[in-house]
Amino acid sequence: MTDAREIARLLAQRAPELARELLPGGRREGAEWRAGGVDGGRGKSLAIHLFGVKAGIWSDFAAGIGGDALDLVKFCQCNGDMRAALEWARAWLGLAADARPAPARARHSPPPRAAAEDERDPEQEARIAKALAWWGEAQPKLAGTPAAAYLLARGIDLAALGRQPRALRFHPRLWAAEARRGFPAMLAAIVGPAGEFQGIHRTYLEADDSGGWGKAPLISPKMSFGRVAGGTIRLWRGASGVPLAAARPGESVVIAEGIETALSVALACPELRILSGVSLGNLKAIDLPEAVGTVILCADNDAPGSPADNALRAAAERFAAQGRVVKIARSPLGLKTDMNDLLRAG
Repeated sequence: MTDAREIARLLAQRAPELARELLPGGRREGAEWRAGGVDGGRGKSLAIHLFGVKAGIWSDFAAGIGGDALDLVKFCQCNGDMRAALEWARAWLGLAADARPAPARARHSPPPRAAAEDERDPEQEARIAKALAWWGEAQPKLAGTPAAAYLLARGIDLAALGRQPRALRFHPRLWAAEARRGFPAMLAAIVGPAGEFQGIHRTYLEADDSGGWGKAPLISPKMSFGRVAGGTIRLWRGASGVPLAAARPGESVVIAEGIETALSVALACPELRILSGVSLGNLKAIDLPEAVGTVILCADNDAPGSPADNALRAAAERFAAQGRVVKIARSPLGLKTDMNDLLRAG
């Protein structure tokens, strides 16, 4: 089987096509493809070399992460999972025995927009409208659905919280482009600083052999759609019970990367306000009300100096520069563990 180094080289040979595939909201500037980050937002902080000896090499200057073409797949398409990135890349390159392209976004992306184009992005607005339509199709109550069963299998009993977060819904059959069919899915609403809807996060689900529910057997069972940049999934209001915009002076806010991690913290510390930042690369782009005095970042136990750890520290530095107290909370179970692992370990 083709190894990671060779796959990265083959991806680099098709860097322009790969950049458009993973980041269709970006645009070409000379010999680079520019985007706002690995989440596909608008901006120029992420630059990908398209040609020459540096083809495929990229850096997100805002998030403090970068790497080769395979790393780009890992962060843009696979939520930092290298094994999933290898599978996706093999399929995209046609190297897998059952090669099946599994695009992160639409296969036929429009050409890059001119720099002078109006700030309104019709393509992005259409994606947000589609995400809102999916959200409208989903049922607001998770109780008794595969989504509730999936969370319970992760040790997260929503009944123990006393109420279900309104940011979560269940869709009985949501289309998955990778498999060309629908799956049950847990949806989470991504909202902007003012609480405006700007996209959804999808967790595709499938029943396992024991009759329980887990993630669907997809290369990317978790994906976002719409606009992620600067958005959060507001899962728990904490003791104050008021919207984020009405946060009280000096209030603390917990931000976790994933939904399961955030809900695990909510079970342990229901008095705290808890958000999911959707992706590591997005943490630094989150805008919080001035009243928020303390930011607690719930981090996965990634190796010091790794791209993920660098992205976390870049976010911490930004919040600290705003005059907030910043704390980083980690699971005591060791490398590659998170707060959900801690919850499940009792």
